Amino acid sequence: MKAMILAAGLGTRLQPLTDARPKALVTVAGRPMIYWVIARLARSGFTDIIINAHHFAEQIEAFAAAYDGPGVSLTVSVEEEILDTGGGVRKAAWFFDREEPFLVHNVDVLTDLDLSGLMNAHRVPDAHSASGTLATLAVKGRKSSRHLLFDEAGRLGGWRSDVTGETRTVRPMAGPVTPVPFMGVYAMSPAVLRKMTDTGPLSIIDFFLELADSGGPVRAFWAKEARWADLGSADRIAAAERLFGMDWFEGLE
Repeated sequence: MKAMILAAGLGTRLQPLTDARPKALVTVAGRPMIYWVIARLARSGFTDIIINAHHFAEQIEAFAAAYDGPGVSLTVSVEEEILDTGGGVRKAAWFFDREEPFLVHNVDVLTDLDLSGLMNAHRVPDAHSASGTLATLAVKGRKSSRHLLFDEAGRLGGWRSDVTGETRTVRPMAGPVTPVPFMGVYAMSPAVLRKMTDTGPLSIIDFFLELADSGGPVRAFWAKEARWADLGSADRIAAAERLFGMDWFEGLE
């Protein structure tokens, strides 16, 4: 199976740790944060991984060249300009198979989410669409100011910001609507890549909403029991190390 790690961001929340290195190489529990994402992907059967890079991209390339983890092949997609979360996936479209779904994982997210379960759920046919599910988004109830909106059938229909009060509803939603935060991990079908027709930077959340607006099935994968941590600041890295504990990290070595 193939996967992508999104690692091209500037890591401004992690300054000064990112003044001379990319956020992907900031240390968490004694290893670069990207190491733990790769280890989790490898444990779940992913063998071919592409990493997008921009800020200190040459350091990401050096890390990938030196990586000697068994059974995993790493490729780097360098972006001359930051293409955002969706544009990076679009640029790496050549890497993915035409038939097999793939997984995308933010580099600054640490989770024990069942990645194999996410992929299996994505492959289940969608009862409301002959084309099948286009994307399956891992979600979890937690404290957040931004929420995706899903209907009773678990299909995406909108987005809400508690900071600005903005709500975007892109299609009618049957039954009760559930707001839930996104985990920064998702599965996609290769057919989706042909729908990424815009050039330049592209937000993956905006793209998911466009898919839902056009009738494409974008579904939720509930990970209620999974632990999840944002590694976007030094304080949050320390909190993640406490949440998971050294035994968990050592088990991935």
